[in-house]
Amino acid sequence: MLTPQPEGGFTITSPVLPEMITEGDTAEEALENVRDALAATIEIYEDLGKPFPAELRFDPQSAPITFEGVVTQP
Repeated sequence: MLTPQPEGGFTITSPVLPEMITEGDTAEEALENVRDALAATIEIYEDLGKPFPAELRFDPQSAPITFEGVVTQP
């Protein structure tokens, strides 16, 4: 979820991986930070031996997901 913050900037969270959170001054910067946040979250799961959520699937044969969007602030 890409959420604009009242003080400025954006926060990105994931309902599937609640430990993953990142932010940026712009929507583009926040989206660029997702890769590092996801890698850190995966590392945490692996270090703790915690199973990944059942609804999260890794399929190396599938195409990458691309996200494009426009976010406006009220």
